[in-house]
Amino acid sequence: MTEQSKIPVPPENGPENGKTGSLIERAAGAFDFRKFAPPPVPDQLAPVPASLAARNRRQAEAEAAAAAAAALEASAVPAAPAIATPAQTPAARMPEVAPAPAPAIEPAPPPSVPPVRFRDVHHPVDRQHMRDQGLIVPESTVTTVLEEFRIVKRQLLQQAAELRRQGGGAAAQRILISSPHPGEGKTYCSINLALSIAAEKESEVLLVDADFAKPSILSALGLPGGPGLMDALTDPQADVADFVLGTDIPGLWVLPAGNATSTDSEYLNSSRTAAVLDRLTQSTPQRLVIFDSPPALAASPAAELAKHVGQAVVIVRADRTGQGALEDAISLLSGCPNIELLLNAVNFSPSGRRFGSYYGYGE
Repeated sequence: MTEQSKIPVPPENGPENGKTGSLIERAAGAFDFRKFAPPPVPDQLAPVPASLAARNRRQAEAEAAAAAAAALEASAVPAAPAIATPAQTPAARMPEVAPAPAPAIEPAPPPSVPPVRFRDVHHPVDRQHMRDQGLIVPESTVTTVLEEFRIVKRQLLQQAAELRRQGGGAAAQRILISSPHPGEGKTYCSINLALSIAAEKESEVLLVDADFAKPSILSALGLPGGPGLMDALTDPQADVADFVLGTDIPGLWVLPAGNATSTDSEYLNSSRTAAVLDRLTQSTPQRLVIFDSPPALAASPAAELAKHVGQAVVIVRADRTGQGALEDAISLLSGCPNIELLLNAVNFSPSGRRFGSYYGYGE
């Protein structure tokens, strides 16, 4: 086996290679890499002053708080709604919900008004004079006339109650008695109707003589004269309640006609009339007012009073009142919403009714 010898490898840094070291070493020798190195860090750093550190911490905390508040505000503000284009508009619309109605405000109750009181002076009524005229006498026995007016008053009281339920106000408590011509019995029926209503246990009646040209209520009952309705209309300072006369018949009051005047219709058409008439029933719903007015075709006050009452009763005399006159009277009293007819002086009854015979009278 032939011996082989190793070929000697020249040293890497030998001079025969013309090199003094590796490439990195030679590059480090050619270029000064130390100038690209960061400055040396000292072994011990100088401590940061406490005041500067605290100021830096507070500034950092303030910046963090401001950023958090800005983020919260941005999340609370709703995004602006996008305007829908025709392509984005939905085909079906949600039903609109009507807003709830505002609660109704209840009106304040009207202030209480004290009831009107008449003078506590009761004049005696001439009973014998009433009998002579064929009028109802409260203390007498039951008669045909009394029974007939009981039926009439019952219908009028029911109508008055119905008008009150319908909101008729004070007019529901007023009843006008009239006739087409004189001499048909309107005053006779007015007094008897008032006497019949006065007998009610829970009602009272005020009989008003509204026939200013020819008053007759006071003479029929034997009462003294004095100022009355027309005086209250002509004097703005007068209180009509002071002119009402009391009687010794329980529940019956009388208001005279007062001084006569040629302008009675004009005074009745004034605005004061409503205030005067309201005073007669102020806060007294149990009181009815009956007006004995002049004949509708003979004087104009009847038509003026008809505007202030809830009911009007036209007296028709069986042997005297014509159909044409009756129709004309009803037309003049049309200011009243409810007009009824009362047939007077009837001598024949097709039904054979004879009121009062049950009690032994009317035979």
